[in-house]
Amino acid sequence: MFLDFVVPLTKHLGVLNVFRYITFRTACALVVALLVAFLLGPRVIQYLHRINAGQSIREEGPGTHLQKSGTPTMGGVLILVTLSLSLIFFGNLKNPYVVIMFIATLQYGLIGFIDDYLKVVRKDTRGLAARFKLLMQLVTSASVIAALVINPIGNPALTKLYVPFFADFALDLGWAYYPFAVVLLMGSSNAVNLTDGLDGLATGLSIFAGMGFAAVVYLSGQSNLSGYLKIPFIPGAAELAVFGGALVGAGIGFLWYNAHPAELFMGDTGSLAIGGALGIFALMLKKELMLLIIGGVFVAEAFSVIVQVLVYKWKKKRVFRMAPIHHHFELKGWHENKVIIRFWIIGALLVIISLATLKVR
Repeated sequence: MFLDFVVPLTKHLGVLNVFRYITFRTACALVVALLVAFLLGPRVIQYLHRINAGQSIREEGPGTHLQKSGTPTMGGVLILVTLSLSLIFFGNLKNPYVVIMFIATLQYGLIGFIDDYLKVVRKDTRGLAARFKLLMQLVTSASVIAALVINPIGNPALTKLYVPFFADFALDLGWAYYPFAVVLLMGSSNAVNLTDGLDGLATGLSIFAGMGFAAVVYLSGQSNLSGYLKIPFIPGAAELAVFGGALVGAGIGFLWYNAHPAELFMGDTGSLAIGGALGIFALMLKKELMLLIIGGVFVAEAFSVIVQVLVYKWKKKRVFRMAPIHHHFELKGWHENKVIIRFWIIGALLVIISLATLKVR
């Protein structure tokens, strides 16, 4: 929208040509999202306090968490608003990849918002019934796959699965790719949701992952760079770097209020939206397996829950003191900040390793 206004003016004001560069608009999207988050953050926190949108804390969790009871949640609204405003100003909303990503991210956020609203505003501790929540995620994920199949740019390699560290090697899954992709999107969305249990943990990891995907998407959208690196060239996908910049900026701005001790929690509104966006990045870039590396901490968090549940049902024993795994380390005596920082370090290293797979092949 903003680009439609600016581009015609470049004929008269040459300085405005900078808006034609994706790198410039990505930087602008990051900074603007960050500044808007700084501006709106206190107002969002005040409003959530006013409507008593406080987080309830489970008594069976680490005792130090009980003092967080009443901290405003649904802070994901701040992330989505700042992301949207930044993208409207600097994103190319005529690009099908950007449109699909934008709409789907808002859809995942809406699912989380409904769940949060029922829990903290309507005071229904059950929130959105699990079967309806999963069904809505399933529909949203399937709609993303359908949109990628019929989008006008198209990707003939859509059903191929590229393996990190191997150049020119891909497995064509055929029709099996579509259920695989749906499971990947739903898993990504819920993995971030499970990780969002400590102040700033999921936010910081999302920032690192967003940075990584913003870099990969720019490389994948440039024919010369993708050819040099021998990665799939996705025409038009470079515009998603602007979305990545806006996501990172919104995340950093939110972290200002979400850092320990948190003044605001993102809730399902933010975690489902961010997880969905990371999964969509992986699908659009044909980096589905890279997602397991770049989001390795998210994967470990989800895996710890699955293992805990299955083993307990089988042998009535717990593998971890508490799942997700970040609570396990807390109960072992690690301070919350130590868990967060160490998980951030691991997340940052995994992003670096993920980027290295583009060249080490």
